[in-house]
Amino acid sequence: MSRRDQGGGIRFRFQENRCAVKIGVQEAARLLSVSEKTIYRWIRAGSLPGYRVHDQYRFNRSELLAWAISRRINVPEEAFHDSLRVVGPVPTLAEAVQRGGIHYRVQAEDKEAALRATVEWARAGGQVGSQHLLSLVLAREALAPTGVGDGVAIPQLLYPNVLDLEFPMITLIFLEAPVEYDSFDGKQVKTLFGLFSASLRAYHILLNRLYYSLRDRRFLKCLQQEEGRNQIVEHLVRIESSLRKSSPLG
Repeated sequence: MSRRDQGGGIRFRFQENRCAVKIGVQEAARLLSVSEKTIYRWIRAGSLPGYRVHDQYRFNRSELLAWAISRRINVPEEAFHDSLRVVGPVPTLAEAVQRGGIHYRVQAEDKEAALRATVEWARAGGQVGSQHLLSLVLAREALAPTGVGDGVAIPQLLYPNVLDLEFPMITLIFLEAPVEYDSFDGKQVKTLFGLFSASLRAYHILLNRLYYSLRDRRFLKCLQQEEGRNQIVEHLVRIESSLRKSSPLG
């Protein structure tokens, strides 16, 4: 059971059992490099994405990063270093995008049509059933909009590990015209990264790396100008390389 906060708390939900909830107020403050007082202020304002579980506030790490990025909060680069702690095969962003494909001038008249197009172009529906896959994308969207600002969205599945995919992939589509999307910054969305992975671990690693990439102004400009496939892949290689160099693991 869940319900929304009263008085403008459109982001907080009261929920007893949610596997994606992982960190508390102290960890959230450390992640975003702000004080706990600031976290509580954002909670009272009803803007911070989170959940109340047994009278304690809990947050999904990935949702916090997406929220911070969309609001131009200067998240410390160290927040993204955990995505480099990889044991086993997880593709780079460039590899995942090359598997999922980059598609231009995709027709969609509204948000649901854009999400449907993302699912169809991903071709993952052949392994799960495209309608079922779309329902999982829409269910995730109902929890919290996946528009991360600057005309970009990252559609996701409510349960990412339902897919029977051998390798994770990211399908990038550019819409013919932007659509209303309930993004944090109020802007319409024209660029969507559909992330599909049978592995929850790979899913979260790629999602965090993607959030990191969207902090890069050169990459955002590349997306806004809808540059060619090779240029997009080259930017991803550059950005992921810079993340590794900045990490103590690199």
